[in-house]
Amino acid sequence: MKIWINNITGDVKIINALNHYIGMKLIELDMFPEFKYMVYLLGGMIGFGVLTGIVAKRWMLWTYFGLLVSAGIAALIDFYLWGYDYGHNLNPTAAIQVPGMTYQPPLIGTKQLLNFTAYSGPDTGGWIFVVTGVSVMITLYLELFFFGKKKSS
Repeated sequence: MKIWINNITGDVKIINALNHYIGMKLIELDMFPEFKYMVYLLGGMIGFGVLTGIVAKRWMLWTYFGLLVSAGIAALIDFYLWGYDYGHNLNPTAAIQVPGMTYQPPLIGTKQLLNFTAYSGPDTGGWIFVVTGVSVMITLYLELFFFGKKKSS
């Protein structure tokens, strides 16, 4: 299954069919309110990044870095909370019940859930986000320790 900025693709029907037996909710677009505004948030972040490059002020670079870090943390928290709810709030009348077992998918990495291995990790968009953050960190480092010294001499 792949989670896009405003959609879910992949073997969602198969996942839903298997998860039904252990009492998990159906994965549907409506369960992700983020899809309604994520395009605007990402567009705003891209726009602010472009504006930061055009204006070329250090405070804007720090602000953009803070925005990227905050958005990354918020996304991870949001995904964790969704996964917790999805894996813990099971239908008590499910066909298969394992006492004490929860089915929370991993935030990042792999996890064995009964006889299935669940994997969660960034795809292309997530890696672009990471590369952008690292690029901003490198730019800040160069600005502070290389270009900043030249300006003061």
